[in-house]
Amino acid sequence: MSELRYDGRVAVVTGGGRGLGRAYALLLASRGAKVVVNDLGGSLTGDGRDAGPAQDVVSEIVAAGGAAVASTDSVATAAGGAAIVDTALDAFGRLDILVHNAGNVRRGALREISYEDFDAVLDVHLRGAFHVVRPAFPVMCDAGYGRIVLTSSIGGLYGNHGVVNYAVAKAGVIGLSNVAALEGAEHGVTSNVIVPAAVTRMAEGIDTSAYPPMDPELVAPTVGWLAHETCSVTGEMFIALAGRVATAVIAESPGVHRPSWTVEDVAHNLDAIRDRSQPVVFPVVPDGHNDHIRYSFAMTAVSSG
Repeated sequence: MSELRYDGRVAVVTGGGRGLGRAYALLLASRGAKVVVNDLGGSLTGDGRDAGPAQDVVSEIVAAGGAAVASTDSVATAAGGAAIVDTALDAFGRLDILVHNAGNVRRGALREISYEDFDAVLDVHLRGAFHVVRPAFPVMCDAGYGRIVLTSSIGGLYGNHGVVNYAVAKAGVIGLSNVAALEGAEHGVTSNVIVPAAVTRMAEGIDTSAYPPMDPELVAPTVGWLAHETCSVTGEMFIALAGRVATAVIAESPGVHRPSWTVEDVAHNLDAIRDRSQPVVFPVVPDGHNDHIRYSFAMTAVSSG
């Protein structure tokens, strides 16, 4: 297979100054994309500001013969999100690829987390995703082309101790991506979720001494493919962890239909209700929402037939 390139494409990578975002920005630029490297340059908790990380990546790209500009606007506000998109349009005249990777961490168990810490993480991960998708989406739709890659996490899929804010935000990102996939389908715009894991500063406080190699460069190629014009999927979730690439889906058991239910009926039929030996999956695109409803309605018809 010939090398997949991004010549003529313009990409925005939020959180592009360090870790995973840096790896994404460097990969896209090395294959011809013009890149807006967005990074507030704050601390792990999201405090402070430093133009250095974004500019360092831009300098690295330019030194290698690529094209890039820095952005230090914050995804945590609507104005910041709009400014990031405007940076791409002002500098390069278009926007083809949006990778939302910016993140922060404020740990706290459910019973004790403050509202301030809860909101601070949602502002960057979830509202931050919306703040860049909202202005980028119509630009892409009007151009008839776009690739959106939003970042969830294992915590968003399964939860985790001590990071309820992070888990909620990362689960919400999946819903946002699904809507973008549905509404973008007729306009040539795809939207997918990356569920990455790498040893970066986000792993601070975690003992990673026994981990296998988990460099950001193991994740970047999957993001690169989701961002490429040959990407053949939309509305999906891709996992990239320690060299493993996989997909995750929302699956249902076939379920049990009865014309009426009591609490005791649910208890009596619980094993059959929970039997996921033959899972049912409704792809988001073209019509997963209504396919789900039609499936349930069909069981009603069979039971009453």
